[in-house]
Amino acid sequence: MSPANPDTLIGRLIDGRYQVRSLIARGGMATVYVATDLRLERRVAIKIMHDHLAADDAFRERFIREARAAARLAHPNLVNVYDQGEDEGLAYIVMEYVPGITLRDLLHDHHRLTVEQTIDIMDALLAGLQVAHRQGIIHRDIKPENVLLADDGRIKLSDFGLARAATSNTASGSVLLGTIAYLAPELVTKGTADVRSDIYSAGIMMYEMLVGEQPYRGDEPVNIAYRHANDNVPPPSEKQPDLPRELDDLVVWSTERDPEDRPADAGAMLAALRQAERDIVASDTATAPPATRIVPVATDPNTQLFAQTHSETADPDWENLTTPTDPSRIADALGPEVLTAMRHEESTSATSTHAAVRLEKINRQKRRSGLIAAAVVTVLVVFAAFIGWWQGFGPGSYLAAPAVIGESQQEAMAQITARGFFVGDVTEESSLEAPVGTVISMSPGPDTRLAPESVIDLVISSGPEVLTVPALSGLSVEDAAAAIETAGFTYDADTNILQFDEDAEEGTVLYGTNEVGEALPVTMAEQEPIRLVVSAGALPQVAGYGQTVAIDMLEDAGLVANLAWSAYSSTVPQGVIISATATSDPVRPGDTIDLVTSLGPEMAEVPDVKGSTGAAAVSALEGAGFSVVHGVTEDQLATCKVTTQSPAAGEEAELGSAVNINCDVPPTSTTKP
Repeated sequence: MSPANPDTLIGRLIDGRYQVRSLIARGGMATVYVATDLRLERRVAIKIMHDHLAADDAFRERFIREARAAARLAHPNLVNVYDQGEDEGLAYIVMEYVPGITLRDLLHDHHRLTVEQTIDIMDALLAGLQVAHRQGIIHRDIKPENVLLADDGRIKLSDFGLARAATSNTASGSVLLGTIAYLAPELVTKGTADVRSDIYSAGIMMYEMLVGEQPYRGDEPVNIAYRHANDNVPPPSEKQPDLPRELDDLVVWSTERDPEDRPADAGAMLAALRQAERDIVASDTATAPPATRIVPVATDPNTQLFAQTHSETADPDWENLTTPTDPSRIADALGPEVLTAMRHEESTSATSTHAAVRLEKINRQKRRSGLIAAAVVTVLVVFAAFIGWWQGFGPGSYLAAPAVIGESQQEAMAQITARGFFVGDVTEESSLEAPVGTVISMSPGPDTRLAPESVIDLVISSGPEVLTVPALSGLSVEDAAAAIETAGFTYDADTNILQFDEDAEEGTVLYGTNEVGEALPVTMAEQEPIRLVVSAGALPQVAGYGQTVAIDMLEDAGLVANLAWSAYSSTVPQGVIISATATSDPVRPGDTIDLVTSLGPEMAEVPDVKGSTGAAAVSALEGAGFSVVHGVTEDQLATCKVTTQSPAAGEEAELGSAVNINCDVPPTSTTKP
């Protein structure tokens, strides 16, 4: 069944779990649908690969391998992969459903994005991508179509591993041609890639967001590929002169033709992006109207102590280190005369001797105050450096491992990575208590203080252990109960079901069912309940018994008697049961048995045929429902006269019974010669 026609899959239940609801999109490799995960009762996106790809063994194996690798990635900016499998020839991936639009939709509607929008989207993209790069996973298909912008504002990168899985099948196909605009030079020239190939694609996409078009365009994909391999990507400001130089530099750096000249991975590019953002903000605020403040850093005797300017967005660390918040600390640092001088106008009479003496005194005080302030700043800087070491590299940098026991695997992985740790080995164990897919245990345990980037292993519940169901048919109830409990299942005698059976002795187990009455499978989860269907013996045989006795027999067996109808019978006396029929199959206590009661033989009045010809008598009697015994030939019936009949006329006789008639035949005349 091909997903090229979505109508054939909408409504289908895949793998007994995923109910396909509606079409999202069709692509060169697959079709994506909205589906309902019936087990977890949630909406998901299910990507079903096209038949020609799913039929390729090499593709299918790589597809499975890459899907499993992608499923281990957990980050708020990555689309989670929940499941992967095959069902009747359909290869599929189940992913997080993210309602919203793609970056391609946004670019189509708005042409180009603002600097702020571009930085926000790139920050989210690179934050998610760096998690993959740390685990050695290459996306290989960074493009606006794979950046999802959710309705709730989240930004997520999708389709991890699919580009890699499709490489051997689409080297000359529409999938590769459709993404040639973002293809790294080394893929064009050598056919090889590493994490820096993703960086190149991200840089091209950043260029497109800032400029509103891709750097290389044309009708022939081979020409675009040639330019990727041989030309340097121009800075975006050549098309949009108002763009900050910092973003120019980042785009040019990330799209260098030689991978060695690009950022090492998404983490390096993310750090550069955030530094560029800080530089842009600082540059913007440097042109804003200045605000006045006093900065107590006067080591030069000629340094002004007032009328200093700063940006409203100055470095907060500098603000904390150099600006005492307590007025008394300012007074201690500067001295009372300096504070007094700052309350007066800066200019004084240059010809006044008194003013000159006072100015010299103030300058001496300023020098002394400057030394004090510098000492204070030095102490604060050293203290801040110690705090930075403590929190960044020392014991203060340790973080508590998140408590994820009981969470779903995807949620647990997301919390671990969000805290700055890595997810290590993920293993499965059976569990009676923990729901399938939830965390049973973690190592190190919850709230353990760990260094950043420590590895946390998870054990995930696979649900109860699957066990073989024992053979139960033909056993006694006691033996069957023992077999059920020995096999690891549960049994409750109160759930036994009685069923009438003509062949099985009463008390013998006919078969077992699950708790909803379905036939037992070959295997079941441990501790699942098993119910027994037990023979109640043969049905009571009530035909031939009187009506009252028959009803009592059925009620004693737990059945309901229904006097369905009555019928005439020439063999069964009136009031006796002719037959009993069950209204259900199989028959169990409480079911209804329809009874047919005899009315005895059907009677009718014998007509008067005396004096009639034999033929007329036969016609009348047979017409009334009787048979006729007459003792004459057929030829004689026409002329003979009925003299007697038995039973007599007017008597009641059983329909179908015989009426005897005597018929006198007139003498035959003779002629003498």
